[in-house]
Amino acid sequence: MKPVAVFFLFTISSAFAVTVKPVSTEKYIDKILVFPEPSVNTYAVMTPLKPLNLKAFTLCMRVATELSGYREVILFAYRTKDHDELNVWREKDGRLSLYLRSSSECVKFRVPELGALTTHLCLTWDSKTGATTIFMNGQKSLTKIYRKGHTIEAGGTVVLGQDPDSYLGHFDSYQSFVGEISDVDMWSYVRPDTAMVDMANSRGKNQIVRGNVINWATGNLKLFGNVYALNHLL
Repeated sequence: MKPVAVFFLFTISSAFAVTVKPVSTEKYIDKILVFPEPSVNTYAVMTPLKPLNLKAFTLCMRVATELSGYREVILFAYRTKDHDELNVWREKDGRLSLYLRSSSECVKFRVPELGALTTHLCLTWDSKTGATTIFMNGQKSLTKIYRKGHTIEAGGTVVLGQDPDSYLGHFDSYQSFVGEISDVDMWSYVRPDTAMVDMANSRGKNQIVRGNVINWATGNLKLFGNVYALNHLL
């Protein structure tokens, strides 16, 4: 949760969920999620392969959005009952940020703004040193130190498209994601720099490496509201 006024409320109900089955890798078909407009009831819930009890991670995704202006945009949210454990934002000034169990203390990176062309985005973090970096289309940022000694807690829910201001309850349309998201994968360790370059350029048969915590190809997705899951050939 970030400190803003909440204008709309929505409570998750499984009665309105659509489950997206894992895509067959034999046909080399990938899926993308399209969020067409600002909303308080359009989002996706991802099921991780294992609990997010992490002392390090690499989180990657492909993202495109034309949202501009003085507006926050949530890119990835993982919330437990009591905390926003791991959130990735595009800030009002265009910087990308990582929040770990906080709505105020974060690490921010001034990078090229997201746009209509798909960007391959990765963040890495290591509790042992606090080293945090961001990669855009395989290019590495400087390293910043954030949350040294911290541990990400298990027992939460991964949400795309919205920022849950409570344990899956309050959503704000002025922070919702509008655009396209795909290839959301997470690893329980920091992947090497060369892997980021390879992932940014990998789109074909037998080239995509998937995460051991969140796996875009085999993980289940539940869709709510007006989000579209579209398949396309790699």
